[in-house]
Amino acid sequence: MSSENLPSVYDPASLEKGVYDRWEKNGYFSPKGEGSAYCIMIPPPNVTGSLHMGHAFQCTLMDALIRYNRMKGCDTLWQVGTDHAGIATQMVVERLLQKEGKSRKDFGRDQFIEQVWKWKAKSGGAITNQLRRLGSSLDWTRERFTMDEDLSTAVQEVFVSLYEQGLIYRGKRLVNWDPVLLTAISDLEVISTEEEGHLWHLRYPISDGSGHVVIATTRPETMLGDTAVAVHPDDERYAGLVGKSVDLPLVNRKIPVVADTYVDPEFGTGCVKITPGHDFNDFAVGQRQNLDVLNILTPHGDINLAGSDYHGLSRFAARAKVVNDLENLGLLEKVEEHRYKVPRGDRTGEIIEPYLTDQWFVRVQPLAEPAIAAVREEKIRFVPKNWENTYFDWMENIEDWCISRQIWWGHRIPAWYDDKGNVFVARDEADARRQAKELRGRDNFVLKQDEDVLDTWFSSALWPFSTLGWPVQTDEYKRYYPTNVLVTGFDIIFFWVARMIMFGIKFTGDIPFHEVYIHGLVRDSEGQKMSKSKGNILDPLDLIDGIDLESLISKRTSGLMQPELAPTIEKATRKQFPKGIPAYGTDSLRFTFARLATQGRDIRFDLGRIGGYRNFCNKLWNAARYALMNTSGAAPYTQETFEPATSYEKWIVAKLSQTSKEVESAVEVYRFDIASKAIYEFVWDQYCAWYIEFAKIKLRSEQTDDSQALSLRRTLLMVLEASLRLLHPFMPFITEEIWQKIRTDKQGQSIMLERYCDDYDRHIDAAAVREIEWVKTLVSSIRNMRNEISISPGQRIAVYYENDDEFDRFCLGSHEQVIRDMAKLESIEPFGNKDAESRSCAESKYVSILVDRLRVHLPIGDIDNLEEQIVRIKSQIEEQMKLVRSSQSKLNNEKFISNAPEDIVAREKERLADAASAVQELKLRCDRIDELKLTITGGGQSL
Repeated sequence: MSSENLPSVYDPASLEKGVYDRWEKNGYFSPKGEGSAYCIMIPPPNVTGSLHMGHAFQCTLMDALIRYNRMKGCDTLWQVGTDHAGIATQMVVERLLQKEGKSRKDFGRDQFIEQVWKWKAKSGGAITNQLRRLGSSLDWTRERFTMDEDLSTAVQEVFVSLYEQGLIYRGKRLVNWDPVLLTAISDLEVISTEEEGHLWHLRYPISDGSGHVVIATTRPETMLGDTAVAVHPDDERYAGLVGKSVDLPLVNRKIPVVADTYVDPEFGTGCVKITPGHDFNDFAVGQRQNLDVLNILTPHGDINLAGSDYHGLSRFAARAKVVNDLENLGLLEKVEEHRYKVPRGDRTGEIIEPYLTDQWFVRVQPLAEPAIAAVREEKIRFVPKNWENTYFDWMENIEDWCISRQIWWGHRIPAWYDDKGNVFVARDEADARRQAKELRGRDNFVLKQDEDVLDTWFSSALWPFSTLGWPVQTDEYKRYYPTNVLVTGFDIIFFWVARMIMFGIKFTGDIPFHEVYIHGLVRDSEGQKMSKSKGNILDPLDLIDGIDLESLISKRTSGLMQPELAPTIEKATRKQFPKGIPAYGTDSLRFTFARLATQGRDIRFDLGRIGGYRNFCNKLWNAARYALMNTSGAAPYTQETFEPATSYEKWIVAKLSQTSKEVESAVEVYRFDIASKAIYEFVWDQYCAWYIEFAKIKLRSEQTDDSQALSLRRTLLMVLEASLRLLHPFMPFITEEIWQKIRTDKQGQSIMLERYCDDYDRHIDAAAVREIEWVKTLVSSIRNMRNEISISPGQRIAVYYENDDEFDRFCLGSHEQVIRDMAKLESIEPFGNKDAESRSCAESKYVSILVDRLRVHLPIGDIDNLEEQIVRIKSQIEEQMKLVRSSQSKLNNEKFISNAPEDIVAREKERLADAASAVQELKLRCDRIDELKLTITGGGQSL
């Protein structure tokens, strides 16, 4: 066994693809039907999508769980698939057609759908290939698509069943309407952004001539659809107005004044206009007050009031004209600048309108009740637990779900209409025709299927059971449902998690998963959301493969919705990445994600972290090369026959045992950060920094006999191999590559099929652990003091000790060579051995350290070195004090505190705390060196 087959330099690009191809070719990702079932459903990414940081983070955590449980002996299924992404996919294909000068209407519905399927076959698999690059051990043999025939059958079955039970209905209600896409969209597809605008104060004359009321609004054009004015029932200012009417300007209608608790007496004048047809809150007021609901807009967002001066105007042109006309009539009291949230479509950037239209809805409350009970009764557990409150808040105030979309790509609603407007919901047209014949007594009429398709989230709600074959009771469904855990972000608890729970319980009679692990969202190093307009997006593949500066700038500035931002983004990119982004490899990225996976709301991604874990990969690689070079001829061993001989082996095996338990405990409760930290510290701080160094010294020592050398070599190999297994769920590629070189007895197999860790308790020797920890403490203390008093790292020095006890003498005797080599000592002798003259001289120029009661004396070097250190430290203190003063100035500024976003203020407080802490630490170090100077000049005061 040697390192000849392990290259001298770790190069992830040269090994990752080959390793993954071998895994997939050998079918290692597929379940084997043995052991306890363990299943995770991937949140299906959009078929139009590409791998972003959120996907990479989430998939790293899921893959870590799958690999961990596979190695623990479970029968693992990580179900893979993509979502048809109705609106997004239709937009992609329509844009391609536009380049050819065509539109979907040139094709018609059926031919357009054929075009989408062609695009999907050619370009729709990009993200699945990117998931492979990330090392995701998904079962690709079971890859599903939400428009697959059997999944479509499941969707149809659920829709028809819910309709037959009165839980799906068609009605006219307000929805989020995109006037560019001409369809209803979900709340998740609406991005509310704070924008500068105006608050117009309008006068509505009281019909009896007794004056007027003043209404404040950000959307004056919607007054054309007002059907009431509302005040709070406890507002004494307007108590006499309730029950009267006001004259609605410009449209010559009288509307009532009503009392409703929705009104905030503190906002504006405390008197609000009610437009039930164009505001969600107003719609609710209208339902309570039995008001008319008027729709004054066309689907394109133009005014639809035939015979009026505003008919046909765009909503924004109508706004300007309404304001101008009111001003001419003396009914515009004032206009104020006002910052408020504007809802925009996430794909078009267009302002979204609450729009009154006929849509299909799910009556959700009957489905919500058992879903709430499942979490309250802890059949389903949220991790962290506090996210249950978010779930309950939404579920206990849930409203009916709009499930229809006015596009062509998607699951078409299984409803047919006859020429009389009768609707027949059925599993196919033949069944619809049978229903129609029963109703009308004949069958010579035309049936037309509903033009709408279902919301993408409808089919996604069935994902945990439809992908396993439901409604057919397949073997996979029986074995893997309910699944074990859902891994997802908090932003889709409402849109996906809750709906899967409701539909799972309703149609399978069981929960869809036992646990919901909610992770934070990946943000940049400053805590800002990653977005194209900010130019702070990081592409995981760029981090894996590397990208040059010009290519990075091109990616960040192309396709901007606001092209004017391009110069700013380019400048910031050149400053942040003057040499582009280096290639870090997949394992470094994955390990960074694992270390960042705290149970907080946000994940701040800092490139400094991934660079550090790239160094960790190098460290592991080089450690493996050393181990392989020094284990040639070491006889094979098994866990049963392995017996550590010396205290060094017993110590490292005890540390390995402790680490493996910490890692297992952490992974079981989804603390990936704690698990990865424990592995990192063991490999770097214990195995590499100490055990390998112990082994180097002992293996070249003439005092080490053959049996001890064999034990050292076997332990080098055994601990490395065990460490690779602990690391594998987080760093799959490098661990596989090194493991293949170590386990030559398992050619053609994979580390992912090995058991996760072994039981090392029988090897633990507390006395040996105490012994080696004493050696480490002594060596570390001497090294630290050498650094503080500026003794050259390569200079060997003579040190002396006193106050020693029997244990100290035993350790010094047993490990003198190791201590001398690792602490760079010429000698280590009892202080009492010095002659009187040397002792007197030493007493004026030594510094002491303590290891328990043992006092060790080190000679002090040149005092000029200490002076130089003080100058450097004082310069560093001043740099940190500048940061302290800058942060204090901002935080003492009331305007900054009141106007800056919360995360900016929090970040400034964090900077202040960090800088203040650094100042304190530097001052302590400066004081320490002053004490050392005093020791030299003050004649023998030991520290």
